[in-house]
Amino acid sequence: MKNKYYNDAIIGNENIVASLSNKGELLRFCYSSRDYKQFVDEFITGVKINDSMLINLHDDINNVYKQEYIENTNILQTEIENKYFNLKIEQTDFVSIKKNVLIKKYRFTNCNSINLDVDFLVYSKLFTNFNNMVGSRVEENVLEQYSHDYTFGIFSDKEIQSYRLNNSFEEMKSGIVRDKDYIGMAEDSCISFKIGELKPNEVVDFNLFITINDNSEKLDYLSLKKTNVEKELDETKKYWQNYVKKHDGLKLLDKEESKEKKIYIRTILLFPLLTNSKTGGIIAAMEVDEQRQKSGRYAYCWPRDAVYITKALDILKMEDITTKFYCNFCKNTQSKNGMWEQRFYTDGRLAPCWGYQIDETASVVYGVYEHYKVIKDINFLKDTYDMCKKAISAIENYMFDTNFLISRFKTHVSYDIWEMHEGVHLYSISAIFAAFKAMIKIEKILNEKKDTNRLEELAEKVKEYSMKEFLNDDRTLKRNNKDNICDISVLGTVIPFNMYDKNQKEVQNTIQRIEMNLKTYTGGYIRFENDNYMGGNNPWPIATLWMALYNMEIENKEEAQKQINFVTNTASQHGFLAEQVDNSSMSPKWVLGLGWSHAMYIISLSQL
Repeated sequence: MKNKYYNDAIIGNENIVASLSNKGELLRFCYSSRDYKQFVDEFITGVKINDSMLINLHDDINNVYKQEYIENTNILQTEIENKYFNLKIEQTDFVSIKKNVLIKKYRFTNCNSINLDVDFLVYSKLFTNFNNMVGSRVEENVLEQYSHDYTFGIFSDKEIQSYRLNNSFEEMKSGIVRDKDYIGMAEDSCISFKIGELKPNEVVDFNLFITINDNSEKLDYLSLKKTNVEKELDETKKYWQNYVKKHDGLKLLDKEESKEKKIYIRTILLFPLLTNSKTGGIIAAMEVDEQRQKSGRYAYCWPRDAVYITKALDILKMEDITTKFYCNFCKNTQSKNGMWEQRFYTDGRLAPCWGYQIDETASVVYGVYEHYKVIKDINFLKDTYDMCKKAISAIENYMFDTNFLISRFKTHVSYDIWEMHEGVHLYSISAIFAAFKAMIKIEKILNEKKDTNRLEELAEKVKEYSMKEFLNDDRTLKRNNKDNICDISVLGTVIPFNMYDKNQKEVQNTIQRIEMNLKTYTGGYIRFENDNYMGGNNPWPIATLWMALYNMEIENKEEAQKQINFVTNTASQHGFLAEQVDNSSMSPKWVLGLGWSHAMYIISLSQL
């Protein structure tokens, strides 16, 4: 498999999400949900001009690139200019709103003084395995790459000129492909189309379609080939522009253009591409590491991450997605004992995990009440009440088992918010406190008050315990009961969980320690001392925005604006926020389009 660690741009509809490089190469294609399945291993497009070999559109020394989204849309435009032949190619990528088809619209312009004879080639390699082998065939003028479960179709409104179904990559490099068979066993295949001879200044359009279906019925390729691409493009453009207007929760669309506004709009357009519209599950980010060479992968739904994202969704008037997350996804993924595991596929099935995290369970109860405060719908609380009761019961069992309130058993430990350390953690304790407080309010609203006094007592015991067990000698907050490492997550005691007062001396002391140990010379904040993930000691937008939220809480908006500006200035060219920032280059590092980063950005903007 080709390593593709960065998704520079993301497009999609309700069923398809795809990513592309900053040179326009198709990197990933997921159907029928955001996380499963990902089909594309390699997808290369190129041209043969006159007597040349293959010119890879996305990797040629003579190519110059420009790329941007059409304003307020998930439609990507990439301009590729080959300086050797003076051929300009305008590539527009979008996914139809009503059809499960990705359309790649090309416009070729001959900027040379001589005629250019152009062929267009497509090389497609899909993932294959012993349980779902990929084969290929050419039928109805369509390259079908098929397995037991799915068929991936590539075609144009032009006739296929030639094709190669086996061992196609080496032959494609010559720019000439030929095959005697109509069907083959390989997972990679190549097709070519005749664009024609372009005279100087002549312009020619070409459309490429990529479809996917689950083999339950035969696709009507003839109808798809007759698609009016310009009309489809216009409808997709209007859909996304109307979507942005509808979800302008912070009323920033009428503000003057800025990078802050660009990130804001890109966030509105990103969230639906991370969300399973059927279940309400929300992935952390589009996948970047299928082989788990650098991480545990990202295209899963963590309840904790999603609770932060749902807060931002509510700000952006996407309350229906939040409601579906709690009423559908959370209810269907809750374990019999009331807890939630670490992470799930967005269809609700359990994903690979590596340990229990009590704050995931506590965060859901907290999130339910936070969402109610926005929608004011008592039926929502009634619908989620039993789920929350089970979760509170699971939290109580955890408390007893970990021996931090009542001496009984000591069998369970929990990973921290960063999923790197086991033990009892202050962030998790504050999440438990917030869950108890939220449940008390929920029960009062529903007139279910029989547990209120007990929950009040438990919440106070949690708070007392935290102040006793998580204080250093210098009256600063400890992140856990095992080490003395400074960690930004202790801010969770104030934001969002309100266990400690913002002006509390212990909190103020901790802020001073954070400023001394976690702030980099560039103005961003790392997660914790000696963080070694992905090279280590890189600022994180999440950590930096957490400090911004604290500064807004204490009405230090000038400092908060500096921290927001740091995140703003380190976004990608398209307005995507990364998981980290390269401290030396001030450029995005690792995962682009991280949902949690974008959520914290929206939450921060809403507090200014």
